[in-house]
Amino acid sequence: MAYNSINPYNGETLGSFEELDAKQLESTVQAAQRCFEQDWRARSFGERAAVVKRAAALMRERSDELAKLITLEMGKLIAQSAGEVALSAAILDYYADHAESFLAPEPLESTNGKAVVESCPVGVLLGIEPWNYPYYQIARFAAPNLMAGNVVMVKHSSSVPQCALAFAQCLADAGAPEGAYSNLFISKDQISQLIDDPRIRGVALTGSEAAGAVVAARAGEKLKKSTLELGGSDAFIVLDDANLEKAVKSAVAGRMGNSGQACTASKRFIVLDALADQFLEKFQQALGKFSAGDPLDPDTTMAPLSSAQALDNLVEQVERAVASGARVVIGGERIPGEGAFMQPTILTDIDPSNPAYKEEFFGPVALFFRVADEDAAVALANDSPFGLGGTVFTEDIERGKRLARRIDTGMVFINSAAVSKPDLPFGGVKHSGYGRELSCAGIQEFVNKKLIRVA
Repeated sequence: MAYNSINPYNGETLGSFEELDAKQLESTVQAAQRCFEQDWRARSFGERAAVVKRAAALMRERSDELAKLITLEMGKLIAQSAGEVALSAAILDYYADHAESFLAPEPLESTNGKAVVESCPVGVLLGIEPWNYPYYQIARFAAPNLMAGNVVMVKHSSSVPQCALAFAQCLADAGAPEGAYSNLFISKDQISQLIDDPRIRGVALTGSEAAGAVVAARAGEKLKKSTLELGGSDAFIVLDDANLEKAVKSAVAGRMGNSGQACTASKRFIVLDALADQFLEKFQQALGKFSAGDPLDPDTTMAPLSSAQALDNLVEQVERAVASGARVVIGGERIPGEGAFMQPTILTDIDPSNPAYKEEFFGPVALFFRVADEDAAVALANDSPFGLGGTVFTEDIERGKRLARRIDTGMVFINSAAVSKPDLPFGGVKHSGYGRELSCAGIQEFVNKKLIRVA
């Protein structure tokens, strides 16, 4: 099966790339193993940092070109694409600057001689990445692991092959040796073969629950470490003392960024009765102002979904929710004409028997709930199979912190929708996966915490 690059705005096929055959894949794995054993692991932090920082600089130099590729391949608004390039470069710089201190030897107090724990690289790692943030997803896997002394192989989504090649080229042009970073155009069967391969020492996946279950089971069977960042249905809680204008503005950004195609997008809006009517009215008005158009046009406010199939899936999901009793406040249908566009949508009257109650909506569809008090808000927020992120809006910060501690997620943001920064740990619990990326935590996942004791 070829990797096809198709513009979701107009359906144009931009390019097609063949998968690696068995011989090519074996040669690539050999190069990665050779690079780890004979070169990369032996380099100092400073030597590795020089390559990674140069790659970050190249990303900035090529920002216009790289951003345009994102927009063409998966439809992101061009300004958001440029922001993703900048964030990805910042992640590379962050780990180049901090990896040595994050992985510094840790002396232990021991009554039985001197002891120290050292963080050692484990070898060749496999990353399986999605299409919705074509560079950012790779950067947060590759940067910490390259700086830790591991080498990485990345199987990117089949819908963003040009982005995959462009990122790999930045590292190659920055001086990364052959095998330090390998881009893989491979099939699902080849992924399974790689996970089974004893030369692969760990697996990281960002994707769906179904994919996560398969990868985790396969890696576990082979006794290999894995990390999973899966879906989310993040709650956006508005308490009765919240600043309504700021809450609505943040809600719009949290739901509509990347056309709603983000694991950490705000998806379930839970508002206390005192503000529910006002919030819903203003939220509806704001979503109604979005205008679909060419995502390369800076004046466009609403981009298409990533593919025609993604649009079909979302429309079917909304129709199923409505058939099960949900009420459409605004939107609910595809936008006629060219491009994979979905109307900004709000659904309400969703009870626990409705399949929408437990599902993730990966697109511009918001679920609205009104509750009596903060206890009911927390209970509803936690009544989900997911546990990635969440938001609490309140003017009382201590109240917000108390609620945040009661919400069963990996991340909670007070008075903002979810944000991603190099120094903030990213990850979830429950069906949203396990493990962490970014910050000091992200570089600790695939290192051997080796005890060295002197008697």
